[in-house]
Amino acid sequence: MKIMMTMMTLTTVVSTIMLITMAISKKTKKSREKNSPFECGFSKLSSSRKLFSTHFFMIATIFLIFDIEISMIMPMFSTKMTNMNEWMFSSTTTIMILMLGLMHEWKTGMLEWSK
Repeated sequence: MKIMMTMMTLTTVVSTIMLITMAISKKTKKSREKNSPFECGFSKLSSSRKLFSTHFFMIATIFLIFDIEISMIMPMFSTKMTNMNEWMFSSTTTIMILMLGLMHEWKTGMLEWSK
């Protein structure tokens, strides 16, 4: 019973402190710019037809592909793949496919920032 009363008191005190800090720190100045939604780094007030570089998205996609590849290969070693030859074959195959894709992108000039 004593533990329950202590927990209820602690919960009440923490909730009260949170409510007080929220009331004190509340911003009272409101403006159209601050209340407008901010999405993807583009201003809602500017033209929606503004051009942007798709090259950034290509680099981000390459990063994600290699990030996923690392997250696939690393757990293979610690899971049920006890056969080292099987692990080496699957890891090497995955890395070779990714390297071939990277070489293709390099040859086509997708990795160059300035053209």
